[in-house]
Amino acid sequence: MKMASTSVMVQEEEPKKKEKRIIQTLRKMLKNKLAVVGLFIIIIQIAIAVFTPLIVSHGPYEQHLDQTELGVMSSSDYLLGTDNYGRDMWSRIAHGSRISLLVGIASVSMGLIGGILLGLLAGYYRKLDSIIMRFVDLLFAFPGILLAMLIIAILGTSLVNVAIAISIWSIPGCARIVRGSVLSVKRQEYILAMKSLGANDVRILLKHILPNCLAPIIVFATMRMATTILSTSALSYLGLGAQPPTPEWGAMIAEGQDFLWSSPHMSIIPGIAIMLTVFAFNVVGDGLRDALDPNMEVEV
Repeated sequence: MKMASTSVMVQEEEPKKKEKRIIQTLRKMLKNKLAVVGLFIIIIQIAIAVFTPLIVSHGPYEQHLDQTELGVMSSSDYLLGTDNYGRDMWSRIAHGSRISLLVGIASVSMGLIGGILLGLLAGYYRKLDSIIMRFVDLLFAFPGILLAMLIIAILGTSLVNVAIAISIWSIPGCARIVRGSVLSVKRQEYILAMKSLGANDVRILLKHILPNCLAPIIVFATMRMATTILSTSALSYLGLGAQPPTPEWGAMIAEGQDFLWSSPHMSIIPGIAIMLTVFAFNVVGDGLRDALDPNMEVEV
């Protein structure tokens, strides 16, 4: 009876605690100036990706051979200049933001699904723990970028295969984080109370354990976006991802490296785009980690 009453009290207080936790998290995030700057950059990046057709005046594949290798601000029609085929750099950068964000979201989402599933099973069922963790250790044995290159070599070069490769690379890290959280949460009194009331394992895992593991998962996902975007660009630069003339940032850097002396903006501009996006997701991830950790205080 005592366990049952404890469970009821926890369920009644849960919505209030969640609301209070969200407010506290937002306040801490707003105190972290660097995280706010990163969030602002991400919002701008998303806005550019969503409204690309409205903010560009030229198509990303549209060639103007009489306007090749124009510099930044050298023409009112080409804000960031043109490449060696006369294609608008601003248009290609804007369309490239779509590709980077879509591949990043798809890769992280697939990696989270696999990692959360393995982490929940490993943390909750002791018999499965050793089997799943040995599989995770096997994936960790390969350096991430080499594992992605191996998968792409098997599947073929394309952005879809890049997303699949990076998602597989993301699974072991997510699985370890979720497993650690599950091992901690499943020992709480309210979990024991739910078991005594006859709740099945699926209900306990999805409704009571997983929601209490969301904080580290959110932080992992945010910081993983930065790694994914950087890895996508690196693979495309090596010729294993997006293929020319696709306006992907890494591929654009590869195309512009032959023109570093005559038209350095062809490589510098997509490089700056990658740098700002990766920086933004990293600092937002750091801000979320600090805000969601009750033991850490953010300096004003």
